[in-house]
Amino acid sequence: MRHPLSEDLDHILKHTEGLWEELRGKRIFITGGTGFFGCWLLESLMWANTKLDLKVKATILTRNHHSFIKKVPHLAENSSVSFLSGDIESFRFPRLKYSHLIHAAVENTDNFYTDNKKLVTDVTVLGTRRIITFAQHCGVRKMLFTSSGAVYGRQPFDMLRIPEEYSGAPDPLDTNYRYSIPGEAKRIAESMCILTCRNFGIDIKIARCFSFLGPYLPIDGKFAAGNFMRDAIYGNSIVVNGDGSAVRSYLYAADLVIWLWTIFLKGIAGRPYNVGSEKEITIRELASSVSRTIDTKLPVRVLQRRRPRELPERYVPDISRGQKELGLKQWIDLKESLRRWNNFLTEVRNSQ
Repeated sequence: MRHPLSEDLDHILKHTEGLWEELRGKRIFITGGTGFFGCWLLESLMWANTKLDLKVKATILTRNHHSFIKKVPHLAENSSVSFLSGDIESFRFPRLKYSHLIHAAVENTDNFYTDNKKLVTDVTVLGTRRIITFAQHCGVRKMLFTSSGAVYGRQPFDMLRIPEEYSGAPDPLDTNYRYSIPGEAKRIAESMCILTCRNFGIDIKIARCFSFLGPYLPIDGKFAAGNFMRDAIYGNSIVVNGDGSAVRSYLYAADLVIWLWTIFLKGIAGRPYNVGSEKEITIRELASSVSRTIDTKLPVRVLQRRRPRELPERYVPDISRGQKELGLKQWIDLKESLRRWNNFLTEVRNSQ
């Protein structure tokens, strides 16, 4: 049976050629392996494992193994994948040794940014501390930490793209800003990673991730792109809850994973890399793009009017560091990203 993501997985393999030999015969530990990032990392790792006969073994830390089995049974049943049940803050260390570790865990709730601020901080800060202790315990030599563009705080409107050198930070008093608490927690976690890298010799790479879309992104939750896609595939009006003026940029999941694997295996330790797209678009324009791609008859409804003299919020990265140092870029544009995502969702719905 044809894999629904085979086109994307071949694309990933093509643009990561030569990276995988480092993992041959190794054992890798992954947190967040059942989320959006994790599913893609595991899909691509197992695809490379099969195509290149790498003999890689992966252990996934999860709180809900049964949910993962239901979501991606072909990965759950893969003989190269094992699961460790536990919470990121308190899981029991397995006795196995691991050479590589990817820490991609986040608190996966619809109210991540608003109602569970302590939970966000605990998962990010205490979870990262636990993972670093585990990495020292089990012999990890190389680790990837998926951080966030939220570490920069509010992006100045006159700054078109945020570079890694920008010294801005979340305002600790601005708790109404949806990225303040996650951003502050990620900053602390990054500092812990840098100290570990310098003092204990573990090569920790930092990926500051911005906005993404594609298969495995929830279509009923906190992500505007997912909600727009949900509205479209069910033939409903595409609803923009705000005024649609916020500026974002979106990288397709397959390109995201190319960036993550390349940063992990080739990036400079202790050096952050922005991950995302530089091609900005407003939320309203994104909704219209989804409508044009899926069904041109679908109307877009914007629920709020823009307030006079209020500057739109921006969240767009400067990705020149990854481009210049690692040869990375955005290969799949927005239109093609939406087409592939729609094809995946259609195939999944038809198979149910």
